Order: sequence, then structure tokens, then C-alpha cells
Amino acid sequence: MILTFTANPSVDRTAEVAALVPGTVMRTVAVRVDAGGKGVNVTRALHANGVASIAILPVGGHEGNQLLGLLQEQELRVRTVPIAGAVRANVTIAEPDGTTTKLNEPGPVLTLAEIDRLAAKVIDTARKRRCTWAVLAGSLPPGVPLDFYATLVRDLHERGVRVAVDCDGPLLLATLAAGPDLVKPNRRELAEATGVGIESPADAVLAARVLMADGAGAVLASLGSRGAILVEDASGPVHHASSAVAAPRSTVGAGDASLAGFLAAGATGPAALAEAVTWGAAAVGLPGSRMPGPSDLRRTDVTVAPLPDPSRPSPAAVPVTQESRP
Repeated sequence: MILTFTANPSVDRTAEVAALVPGTVMRTVAVRVDAGGKGVNVTRALHANGVASIAILPVGGHEGNQLLGLLQEQELRVRTVPIAGAVRANVTIAEPDGTTTKLNEPGPVLTLAEIDRLAAKVIDTARKRRCTWAVLAGSLPPGVPLDFYATLVRDLHERGVRVAVDCDGPLLLATLAAGPDLVKPNRRELAEATGVGIESPADAVLAARVLMADGAGAVLASLGSRGAILVEDASGPVHHASSAVAAPRSTVGAGDASLAGFLAAGATGPAALAEAVTWGAAAVGLPGSRMPGPSDLRRTDVTVAPLPDPSRPSPAAVPVTQESRP
């Protein structure tokens, strides 16, 4: 069983337009409404592919009732914590070439009592369901301390649960101190967290090494159209995977689908990386934040190859010592 926790879920409305022209009145080509939030998306993707998962999230207000209704329509396993504030509603504008523009609300302000109930629900569910992995994903709503995820990582580790973290900025840096088993940044998040300019998969490897030095057990980094890399330890091989998407429709939720695919495939090694890219590419070809099912996956389109590790010198770059001269 894989547990996901979304501290700041949302109702996501996606509008498809022929082209986004700021300052004008436009008509939408299509509109869809989905249950949103990174952890929610991971559970949706796992459920769509027959992998057992349970989602934990706060619910409040009209939007919270709508969110819960959307999740129940999909027959997902869900555990909720009632809150006084209303769950946020986000808007995405999607263009035909896959470009997306997002408007995300900050979310409801949580009280200390609500924060404590959320943490207790995560730990209690992980224990009762004998979860092997927990995913802590997305932003924190106002009122939640920055070390919230770090505390959950430590508590889950004490109970033998491995933890994957998908967040960014100061929240990611604060969580690294607790030693999460896996972090899943995208290209922008990886660059911002490490200060490393990322123009190639090799640059992403260097940045991933920085995160690992700060506490991450492994790094699965999605690089948009350039696929993804997997860095798992200080001395092991590094792999890169990629897949072309013939007709991109929306990048919303693609990283969440990638993380779901990686966990579903065992969460280690090039085969899991290939599955991550398979699920992520499939999500890009779907509208809104729809998660891919088995019929959407194109595994034969994915290529995986070892990637030279730029953090270690190649044999040609090793200085020649007096003893090694012929």
C-alpha cells in the first residue's frame, strides 16, 4: 500500500484555448474539472493502474465537498481531516502545444489543532494499512510550519515506512535534513534548490548530487521534454530515460504521474525510471490533469541509457602519476 499526503489539495479547473492572448476575451475549446494536488494525483495514477494507494488530505468548504465528490466518483481510497477553511480552487489554461499557465491559490489557513490532526492521520493510517511508501507532496497551506514534512519523515521512518518527497523551495531544503528516501524535483525546482544551472541531463546529475549531500537518499528528476534522470547513491550508475510525445496536451500532473510510475515499478533502478517516464509522457498527452491508465502507456517509446556521472572524473581525466608511467 502506498500512502499519499496532500497538505494543500485543490479543485483544478482546466480550460483549453486555441492560444492564450493576455488582455483579451477568449472562448474555451474545452473545460474539465479534476481533483487536484500532487499527492492526490499520485493516488489517482496508481489507482488507474491497479496499484493500491490511499490518499490523506484536509477537506473544508464548498470546494472541499466538491473535491471529495470527485474523488469518490473515481472510487479512490481517501481519508480526510475536516478543516474550517475552504480548500483552494486552481485554474489552468492549456494551449494546443502543451504550454500551460497556472493560477494557484495559497490555500486555507490551518489551525494548530488541524495541523496536529493531519499529522496523526498520516501516521495512524501508515501503521494500520502497513504502508511501504508514503508520499509527501506539494505546498503547505498558510499556518503550517516549514519543518512539518521533516517531522513526518522522521516519524514515518521510525515505523519502517520509506518516504518520497515532492515539494520545492525552502520547504524542500528544510525536509532534506530529515533524510527522505527519495525526492522528485522537476528541472526548475532542482535548479532553484541547488543553484546549479541545468541545461542538460549531466547538469541535472550534478544538482542531484547536491541534494543527496544535503540528505536525499535518491533523486528522480523530471526534465520536461528531455525525460528524467535517476541518481540513487554516491557511487552507483546514473541513468537517463526519455520518450517523445507526439501530441502534447497538458503538462499538469505529469510529474506526479512519473512519481506514481516509479513507485509502482519498485522505486529503484533503470526499469523503474523507464516506467516513470512512460507514465509521465502518457499524462502529457492527456487533457487537464487526467492521469493515465494502462491503455495510455507506451512503454516501447521509452529509451533508457546509462549517463556518465559528471561528478566523477573520467579515466582520461585521471592525472598520470610517476608510478603509472610506462
